[in-house]
Amino acid sequence: MLETSSLQEITARTIRRMTELQTDPSQEQCPIDIVAFDSWEWPQGVGLYGLFKRYEQSGDASLLDYMKGWYERRMQAGLPERNVNTTAPMLCLAHLCEVTENAQWMKACDDWAEWVMHEMARTTDGGLQHDTTGHSNAGQIWADTLYMTVLFLAKMGMVRKRADYVEEAIQQFLIHIKYLFDRGTGLWFHGWTFANRTNFANARWARGNCWFTAGVVDFLEMADLPASTRGYLIATLRAQAEALERSQARDGLWHTLIDDPGSYEEASATAGFGYGILKGVRMGYLPARFRECGNRALEAVIRNITPDGTLQNVSFGTPMGLDLDHYRKIPVCPMPYGQALAVLLLGEAIRH
Repeated sequence: MLETSSLQEITARTIRRMTELQTDPSQEQCPIDIVAFDSWEWPQGVGLYGLFKRYEQSGDASLLDYMKGWYERRMQAGLPERNVNTTAPMLCLAHLCEVTENAQWMKACDDWAEWVMHEMARTTDGGLQHDTTGHSNAGQIWADTLYMTVLFLAKMGMVRKRADYVEEAIQQFLIHIKYLFDRGTGLWFHGWTFANRTNFANARWARGNCWFTAGVVDFLEMADLPASTRGYLIATLRAQAEALERSQARDGLWHTLIDDPGSYEEASATAGFGYGILKGVRMGYLPARFRECGNRALEAVIRNITPDGTLQNVSFGTPMGLDLDHYRKIPVCPMPYGQALAVLLLGEAIRH
């Protein structure tokens, strides 16, 4: 394990690189910008949450100033259409509202949370439908939704003392487990469609899995949950952690298709797994023996961070695939969520 000062220096480089990311037009495949950090989308939302968690840990006022400036610019430009992915930046904003007591920002959070609660499209069984910018994914449940939307709703439930928000967040975790958790392996499928009642390609995709690993440990810490719910979520996390322990490559990374050693190794999911596992151990959700698995992930992620702070071997934004080759062919490039997941992992390592 590196010294705390070394981990802090790597974290600072990784954050700096994240805020400097710019779009390569030859790689952009989405109707919106998901690379440049000054856009309001899900990669930036994950990135901002990583920044806030680092600010919360370090007290670095420059990080707070950066986040405040980011939201001031984006709010002045106007909020985007609401969907699962554009909800992601609201999670950091909800946390910032507690620090800044900015009434305008709190109203934006209140309005958005009410929309999630009462107007966001649902599937059969009441799951949040994974609609994205430019795409209405009718009848589809994706693992990503837990991180991009449900954590925000849970946070607002705690901030505003809205038990109904927390109950809905619990319900969404349970629905997503029902349709996406693979009882045969302990891993998660990327998605489910009610159109033909299948898990699409049956892809046990790494980053989709890590949205649960990294998200559930924060959900358990963030929200007041009934003992039965906590126990169920922790048991699901442990089942996944056991599967991850078995499938971790010798160099500490995981393959982008976890159970396919022929698919490339992917660093953002590895960072998310490492964060969730190490935090799970620290919080008592996972047995201490998992610390070795988490530390191997940490070492692998650090080896993939370049001198300028770029996390390499990060797969690009990945829509739902109808076959496994879809996941094998996703290109790799620096992304805000890769940087942020690395920051979360490094911050957890500093705590250890």
